[in-house]
Amino acid sequence: MENNTSLQQQLLEAGVHFGHLKKKWNPKMLPYIFAEKKGIHIIDLNKTVEGLQEAAAALKSIAKSGKKIMFVATKKQAKEIVAEAAKRVNMPYVTERWLGGMLTNFATIRKSVKKMQSIEKMLTDGTFDSITKKERLTLTRDKEKMEKVLGGIAQLARVPAALFLVDISHEHIALAEARRLGVSTFGMVDTNSDPTKVDFAVPANDDATKSIAIITNYIAAAIAEGLAERANEKTDDVIEEEEADNQALKFELEGGDDRGERGRKPGGPGRGGPGGGGRGPGGPGRGPGGGSGGGGNRPGGGGGNRPGGPGRGPGGGGTRPGGGGAGGQRRPAGSGGGPRPGGGGR
Repeated sequence: MENNTSLQQQLLEAGVHFGHLKKKWNPKMLPYIFAEKKGIHIIDLNKTVEGLQEAAAALKSIAKSGKKIMFVATKKQAKEIVAEAAKRVNMPYVTERWLGGMLTNFATIRKSVKKMQSIEKMLTDGTFDSITKKERLTLTRDKEKMEKVLGGIAQLARVPAALFLVDISHEHIALAEARRLGVSTFGMVDTNSDPTKVDFAVPANDDATKSIAIITNYIAAAIAEGLAERANEKTDDVIEEEEADNQALKFELEGGDDRGERGRKPGGPGRGGPGGGGRGPGGPGRGPGGGSGGGGNRPGGGGGNRPGGPGRGPGGGGTRPGGGGAGGQRRPAGSGGGPRPGGGGR
């Protein structure tokens, strides 16, 4: 409450409460008018404080979200004040002349800004030294003319999110373009203006220099707070990201050490078990011979039609279990009986 009282006192000292003559009033401003004195309307400063705080809170949230807010004031007494406030918070501003289509035809305006920037680049990189004196003079004049009108929006890459207008009656073209595009509008509204045309109206004297200065500086301070909060949040996010990266790096290093220790341990036996015989239990071949060997895919042992004897190689288990030889009946086997079945054959 004390802050509101002190703010009201400052507004009163700045002459914010003075309105226009009664005969120039707009009936829609009736809720914001406190009284009439000597034919002049007096603005209710309670309404001014409410509107100012509401507008400041909205602009602060817009600035915190990283969007741009354009300041518009082409009145003679407001130019310098608004330009300084906008530069202080690094926001675009228009103080010379509102070019028709600055918002609705933004692409064309952006081309003019790029042309101005290209001329500035020519000045710095020494291209001007290679052109004639007349061309240099023409380009310099074009640059000065464009810089006067477009200098405040040189860094504006897209349509702003909000407009702050000092006198909505004087800046009616800018207001109409903003409303067409759905851009939020904030404005100082005097007793001769329509407060319903803007989204956030601040009833105040828009002709006195002190009044314009106190309102504009309050708005700029709110925007600066929003930008500061955004910067703090970014810093916190960066710190959190760095901590997360450090944790991940630490985890990777610890995991690498564990893997290294596991790699340095003596190796155990391989996957395979001890070697054994072939797929099936081996036995002699067709003949009743019999070798005593290890595993092979084919049964070792003596030939079927010939007398059985030791196999060619160390015969072992074949792919099939050995049964009685079929050839033992024809000729007597040498070592194992012919008519008797062998150990393992087909």
